[in-house]
Amino acid sequence: MKNPLIAAIRPAARVLTGSMYALLGYEAAKAPGPRVGMAAPLLDSLRKVAPLPVDNETVVRANGAVQMAAGSMLALGAAPRLSAAALVGSMVPTTFAGHPFWKVQDPAARSQQRTQFLKNMSLIGGLLFTALDAGQHRQEKKSRKVAQQAA
Repeated sequence: MKNPLIAAIRPAARVLTGSMYALLGYEAAKAPGPRVGMAAPLLDSLRKVAPLPVDNETVVRANGAVQMAAGSMLALGAAPRLSAAALVGSMVPTTFAGHPFWKVQDPAARSQQRTQFLKNMSLIGGLLFTALDAGQHRQEKKSRKVAQQAA
């Protein structure tokens, strides 16, 4: 049975979640700025096992473009499982590159970076839930359709 509260909240949650990634992704793609330097150590490590463009700015801009596109898709409810999965794939390296609190010596800065790291991990958790919820929602719709056809 369809829950009207969940049916009303689901699109709003997608808009709230997706719009943040769309906006921040756009900003990163347009002007990557200090993100390039922050990403460099992780990108250098990844290049040892995976072929990546040599230009770090290109990788950061591409990551921003993925976030912008997937965030927009999620906000619009278009392919929510795929868009949430793409955002997870983008956020994992972003989080490790942007907030390596374990490398920070200053206690105040370390605490701030740890908070941002944990915030990003929470966002990743929400995206994983979105991907699972989208699959559950699709399965529920399919089950209702089958039940209606059988009646």
